[in-house]
Amino acid sequence: MDRSREVTAYGALTTAAVVWGGSIVAQKIALGPFSPVEVSVFRGLGALMILIPLWWWRESRPTFSLRDWGVFGVLGLGVLGNHLLVLFGLQSIGAGGAGIIIGASPAITAFLSFLILRDVPFSKVWFGCIMSFAGVALVSWTGVKEGAGENPLVGGTLIVLALMSWALYTIGSRRVMERFSPLTVNWTTLLISIFLQIPLLLTNQKMLVHGIESVPMNGWFALVYVVVFATALGQQAWLFGVEGVGPSRAGIFVNLIPVSALVLSFLLLGESIGGRELLGIVLILGGVWFVNR
Repeated sequence: MDRSREVTAYGALTTAAVVWGGSIVAQKIALGPFSPVEVSVFRGLGALMILIPLWWWRESRPTFSLRDWGVFGVLGLGVLGNHLLVLFGLQSIGAGGAGIIIGASPAITAFLSFLILRDVPFSKVWFGCIMSFAGVALVSWTGVKEGAGENPLVGGTLIVLALMSWALYTIGSRRVMERFSPLTVNWTTLLISIFLQIPLLLTNQKMLVHGIESVPMNGWFALVYVVVFATALGQQAWLFGVEGVGPSRAGIFVNLIPVSALVLSFLLLGESIGGRELLGIVLILGGVWFVNR
């Protein structure tokens, strides 16, 4: 692989992890005035307003066969599962607890990638995964506030299922991107996931029942952040990185999410960063380095 392209791919994965770290807090805030399905549908529609014009401007229009749409449909289920399961999970578990569980995503992605693609022997990455998981636990636990949520067991289970859904999407999207660009895969799968959610929107409403005036300003800011950064920018950067380095190596970058959340809380909220947090960051970045080695 061209070295510059590899470096760009790693930069894209880092960008995705940073913005997704902030999205955990943003989604939690948005769930105050909005229902989980409303957040998922609105974030998808908003992201499509960015992605489709960008795709139309930058790329030639490929021809989609029925088989292609079938594959996009399966990948759309992965997007749907990830978005909704995380949102429903955040209703039952605190953001700190969710951050700890999300740190397990690289192990899930690497293991499933090993089973499906046989691209990287799991024996080659286990040490880096364990090292990063130790850092994730160390960093995440420092951010856990009092109370873990209404039902941590249910919420944690939903977050794990969301990670499995995203891992399968990551693995499947790489094969599709042998023929289609990351931007094409991004907007098509996102569009399909929205269509699949329309029936659910009829049964899971909050803002649509109470009216737009019930949404405070911070709710709108949180939703805009999720739309622009977590969905449009973050997902596009993630797919570009997966195309460049593969799903196994890409998965480990999810461990940077707690780090980005910690740094953003320091910059935006003035929260302190002590020796325990710095040690966690060293462990996480060390794990990323070992997996890439």
